[in-house]
Amino acid sequence: MTQTVIPSKEERLTRLVARVKGLPAIPVAVIYPCDKESLKGPVMAAEAGVIAPILVGPEAKIRAVAGEFGINLANYRIVEAADSHAACAAAVALVHAGEAEALMKGSLHTDELMGTVVSRANNLRTSRRISHVFVMDVPTYPKPMLITDAAVNIAPGLEEKADIAQNAIYLAHALGVAAPKVAILAAVETVNPKMPTTLEAAALCKMADRGQIKGGILDGPLAFDNAVSAEAAKIKGIVSPVAGDADIFLVPDLEAGNMLFKQLEYLSFALTAGVVLGAKVPVILTSRADSAETRTASCVIAALLAHANRKT
Repeated sequence: MTQTVIPSKEERLTRLVARVKGLPAIPVAVIYPCDKESLKGPVMAAEAGVIAPILVGPEAKIRAVAGEFGINLANYRIVEAADSHAACAAAVALVHAGEAEALMKGSLHTDELMGTVVSRANNLRTSRRISHVFVMDVPTYPKPMLITDAAVNIAPGLEEKADIAQNAIYLAHALGVAAPKVAILAAVETVNPKMPTTLEAAALCKMADRGQIKGGILDGPLAFDNAVSAEAAKIKGIVSPVAGDADIFLVPDLEAGNMLFKQLEYLSFALTAGVVLGAKVPVILTSRADSAETRTASCVIAALLAHANRKT
């Protein structure tokens, strides 16, 4: 019996970083990087040539963390900000001044950062709803899995899901997928009036048919097995261009998405990256528990998106 060899996360991260080789590093405002992982991650990404970090926060505290963990800050700009709230404001100013093309969460709370991003007073919003995508390299799946939304929108309805799908499609384009296949997930693969998620899935597909969602191929409702396994879809008699070959997995709500991505990360050894879309610049949103490798991977995704934004 042949044993499957799962490439290490470091090996997969190296392959991911290679995607931005030769591209100029994008300037990123790193907001309040005041612990080991939130400082080490952007520095690792900078050393790999992915980003040019601007560290925004209390300089004395940032330098103390760097000194404690042996992180060399000699080549990096620090913008003084007394606390996390002031750091958010300073980072927004850097974006508006054209000095930063992305924002990155440090060791502050997610709610504080996202409050800054969604506030209309900060002029970072666009006409689309803000949403989050996890880009996951799962060893047992042949291509990246884009899972959305598992971090921002708690219980989106039809209109919100249309924006969530469109945001993910734009990201897939930036990652080089010309016509991403979007699986609209539910517990079943048939439309059931007692299950609103299945009705929304059907409506989203018709919206795509009418050009209200552009640039992707949508199908749903699809149960997760049908989305990832052509064999499962065949057994159930599902004929679909998406079944067994999905790029984007649109989850019913945040709870379902959160459970799905954490299962893949912790049980399937997925390399995970996370980015917020729908704002004027990408927002690298990571958990305070995330490793420096996850933060670096997220920087690569944001860099590819920023370079795509430059073209448009």
